[in-house]
Amino acid sequence: MTDRSFPGSSKIAYLTGAYPAVSHTFILREVEALRALGAEVLTCSIRRTGDEHHRGPSERAAAADTFYVLAAAKQPSILLRALAGALRRPGRTAAAAALAFRMRPPGLRALIYQIFYLVEAMILADYLRKQGVTHLHNHFASSSATVALLTGVLTGIPFSYTLHGPADLFEAHRWRLDLKTARAAFVACISHFARSQAMLFSDPAHWPKLRIVHCGVLPEIYDRPTPPSDATAGLEFLFIGRLAPVKGVRVLLKAFNAARKQVPDLRLTLVGDGTDRTVLESLAASAGDAITFTGYLSQEEVANRLAKADAFVLPSFAEGVPVVLMEAMAGGRPVIATRVAGVAELVDDGESGYLVPPGDAETLAHRMIALARDPDLRRRMGVAGRAKVHAEFDIRIEAARMLSLIEGTSGSDLPPPSR
Repeated sequence: MTDRSFPGSSKIAYLTGAYPAVSHTFILREVEALRALGAEVLTCSIRRTGDEHHRGPSERAAAADTFYVLAAAKQPSILLRALAGALRRPGRTAAAAALAFRMRPPGLRALIYQIFYLVEAMILADYLRKQGVTHLHNHFASSSATVALLTGVLTGIPFSYTLHGPADLFEAHRWRLDLKTARAAFVACISHFARSQAMLFSDPAHWPKLRIVHCGVLPEIYDRPTPPSDATAGLEFLFIGRLAPVKGVRVLLKAFNAARKQVPDLRLTLVGDGTDRTVLESLAASAGDAITFTGYLSQEEVANRLAKADAFVLPSFAEGVPVVLMEAMAGGRPVIATRVAGVAELVDDGESGYLVPPGDAETLAHRMIALARDPDLRRRMGVAGRAKVHAEFDIRIEAARMLSLIEGTSGSDLPPPSR
């Protein structure tokens, strides 16, 4: 690990299931922003990510500087030391084992997984004790949050987590959001919608722990000059995200083909990869070179793509508050997104973009046509979106809110003060 000096007393460990990941660049940004504020942050991950997730220098540095629990478990010396450390603390270990058993979903397979999580927690606990960590924060509420919770029991280190959605909320009972919220020092909810769902799955006595800390971006990264347009190329819509069913790309392709009947020179670029890519490429074949698939891109490459695009579209069936929408809006691009979860807390319908019903290809096509035909509308929406992101979704401000929660100086306001 890189040695970092810092002026405060907090030594924070950040945990998630897989880090760094191209679809979770907001975690990397949050870590970097916390470090810029003077906090010492150690990054930990259950699993390593593949080289396809390390497109840029920041990602490669993060991968080299992260403690990987499963990789450590394969080293007999580390595993034996972690087990010995657990045996030296029988009270804490018994409490963690009892909690793991209590949290298990039905079935033998689920019980076996709880045993794995307990062992992973022992390995992480050994590492955090050696590093002198004073707070453990986890992103997402599923398996890595279970490991973080058990680690907190094993070590006595305060634990917190960020609640995103939708995956966090699809199986709230399986992942025992009630117990995690009850035992957490605080829960950073990325939106009012996410907080309301946490309220639904927790005891009202713990609602004061549920605070609002947005994911965010560095807006100036995306505020760059638009390259000269190619008058023969046509207007370009851009999609960035996983090529998976939840992102609604099949609906987007249907809407795009319908829109092209009214505006024939439209183009669509899809950035990302995933399980649906082969099928989507087949569905897009009839559009010829009007539709382009790029695969994964680095943060810098994404910013360049946004600068070249005319508008951004995200037709997801389920989202939290998509960071990729923040990036597009920070770049002054009008956006079209589905009205799901916390998206309306970011996109003001008719001002910074359009919100459409999820799964509604006809309305999506109409909105794409409206933006394609009105350059002044695109400009006005772009200006409004950029202002929104600067005011409410700057990662430096949100990281300062997170640090105030970790240091216990946050007061009681839903969004903690930004120091």
